[in-house]
Amino acid sequence: MIRAYATSDLDELVRIGNAAWRNIYESMRNDLGDDIFQVVNPTPNTSKGLQIIEQIKNHPEWVMICEEQGQIVGFLTYQLNGEIAEICNNAVDPECGLKGIGQRMYRAALAHFKTQGIKVVKVSTGLDEGHAPARRAYERVGFSLKRESVTYFMEL
Repeated sequence: MIRAYATSDLDELVRIGNAAWRNIYESMRNDLGDDIFQVVNPTPNTSKGLQIIEQIKNHPEWVMICEEQGQIVGFLTYQLNGEIAEICNNAVDPECGLKGIGQRMYRAALAHFKTQGIKVVKVSTGLDEGHAPARRAYERVGFSLKRESVTYFMEL
């Protein structure tokens, strides 16, 4: 079931977000090394949750919750800007053990965007191994046009 955000959801979304980004941050740590990673993300266990809190504080109406049997198993945040929607922070609870939750959320978001008159939807994700499941889920729901970029780092 996909539903709107309720303020009582916040703690669970923060927990899921922080848990879901563990592999992504580990991949980033492997790519950058400990010294640079520590500067770039000094609080990897809580930083994603803080981003989620900020986004929800500003636009709680731009959040979708995915539930299975009364339990939150995923969430999706987004932004609307004219005829463009952007899927932002989103995650599936890594402990839920269910497949297809991300795709279900993306399809629900795409259907919602159509009702809002949105013409273009975009989503950004990493090219590292930690983001591979996200890339597969986006492609499975129809995202196919892409512009790749690279972010360089240098220790001084």
